[in-house]
Amino acid sequence: MQERQPLVFKFAGEDWEFEAIHRLNYKTFVEEIPQHERSPSQRLVDKFHNENTYLICLCGRELAGMLAVRGNRPFSLDQKLPNLDSYLPPGRRICEVRLLAIEKKYRGTRGGQILAGLLALLWQHGIEKGYDLAIISGTTRQLKLYQHLGFVPFGPVVGSGEAQFQPMYITLETFEVRAREFLRNAPARSFHPSAVNFLPGPVAVRREVRRAFEQSPESHRSPVFMADFHATRRSLCELTGAADCQILVGSGTLANDTVGGQLALEGGRGLVLNNGEFGSRLVDHARRWGLDFEVYEVPWGAPLDLGEVRRRMENLPGLRWVWAVHCETSTGVLNDLDALKALCAEFGLKLCVDCISSLGTVPVDLRGVYLATGASGKGLRSYPGLSMVFHHHPLRPAPDRLPRYLDLGYYAAQDGVPFTFCSNLLHALRVAIRHVDWERRFAQVAELGAELRQRLQEAGFQILAPPAVSTPAVVTLVLPPEISSVELGRRMEENGFLLSYNSEYLRRRNWIQIALMGECAREKVVSVVNVLKRVVFQGTGARRAVPVAE
Repeated sequence: MQERQPLVFKFAGEDWEFEAIHRLNYKTFVEEIPQHERSPSQRLVDKFHNENTYLICLCGRELAGMLAVRGNRPFSLDQKLPNLDSYLPPGRRICEVRLLAIEKKYRGTRGGQILAGLLALLWQHGIEKGYDLAIISGTTRQLKLYQHLGFVPFGPVVGSGEAQFQPMYITLETFEVRAREFLRNAPARSFHPSAVNFLPGPVAVRREVRRAFEQSPESHRSPVFMADFHATRRSLCELTGAADCQILVGSGTLANDTVGGQLALEGGRGLVLNNGEFGSRLVDHARRWGLDFEVYEVPWGAPLDLGEVRRRMENLPGLRWVWAVHCETSTGVLNDLDALKALCAEFGLKLCVDCISSLGTVPVDLRGVYLATGASGKGLRSYPGLSMVFHHHPLRPAPDRLPRYLDLGYYAAQDGVPFTFCSNLLHALRVAIRHVDWERRFAQVAELGAELRQRLQEAGFQILAPPAVSTPAVVTLVLPPEISSVELGRRMEENGFLLSYNSEYLRRRNWIQIALMGECAREKVVSVVNVLKRVVFQGTGARRAVPVAE
């Protein structure tokens, strides 16, 4: 039965995981390799336990494998080899890797997978911490394996009897080359945090959000569900300043379709603003609904020319509404929502805005906006599958004009839940946005985005959108023809980082994106730039393999 369960690689953090580590430590380094004395407790707490970072492999609730990393001196080898540094390459940041162990029952068909996963997680941890040299005391029973991975023996064998160990070291550069097959074959998609998510969606979510999603499904007519539903609506309105919102089971595309339906009821002429892929999609929504509209289009990566927008508003007869994207995900441009609101107010126009990629990453004030859309799986940091339409005016059903599923008035008339609703998605979204310090959240995204941009520019990468008009949550890199965005994205994925490159509009332009919409720590930002530089420049023989940003 255990063979069918997935392997999960993570950093140990829970009490039961540490207890399992102590027991596997005893089995391996007392019973199998007699390095320590036996104990009635059958558990061995490492002498550096409080300083160790444990990288573990879980199979269900069982510990299948582990290793420990520590960067503080003195190392274990300092106590065994006087003048340890005299054996090592100079000018390196060193860590010591110890306690590599795989539970016996997993050493057969899954042993190679476990080792590969632990090594891949070790590599990522080393990149994040800035280590570029690792030392080990390798058991003499596995010298061939260590040397195959690129470890270099140094100094005399330490230990005695059946517990003899060869001091060895490996540089980061050697490990990347010699252990490439392990890094490639590691089951990265089963990693808990090791496949670092820099996608614009789906995004990395917090543990409590995952737990909320994993609850048993419940009826969408139950009092508990409806209480959570209304609380979620209130939280969304408080975040945006909107008077009300309808929550739909579906993607942001569904929400934009419902806005198109409402504009069809409005009638009159419209203006759709387009400066990227998602502006183009608004044009498509308007066309499919048969709306009467004109398009103002600017090149991708450029902001809207508000002077030209004003001129269009002045000169288009019968103009009644404007439809635009706030954050153009495809380019990273953040259009000026306040300016658009002011213009629409001046000309008495109804403004509709796609806020799907801005909601939860930057402040969004929907006061003065007629209709706006959002989604659960981006900056709100929950699972994809729910979307929302914000509004201030009362909605009325239009059974003779709109399909039932796209009739926002019908949603409002049915207290927001006219159809079967996924309670798992609702509870996850509720937890994701409850008790969030949004000012702090926006400040953190802005700070991380600025650091990411600076590091990428210092490394020589060309960023599409200038900082004055860009969102901090999406950075679009323009690659030269000799570097394939698809190949680079695949290489980054092999190295444990998920970047956005597979969308058709990105592939066609040879662009790749790093997004900060989900849960993300600063060290991950540092790490992704370091790995990106290494992957791009590796083997080119030149420091500048991409054009320097202007």
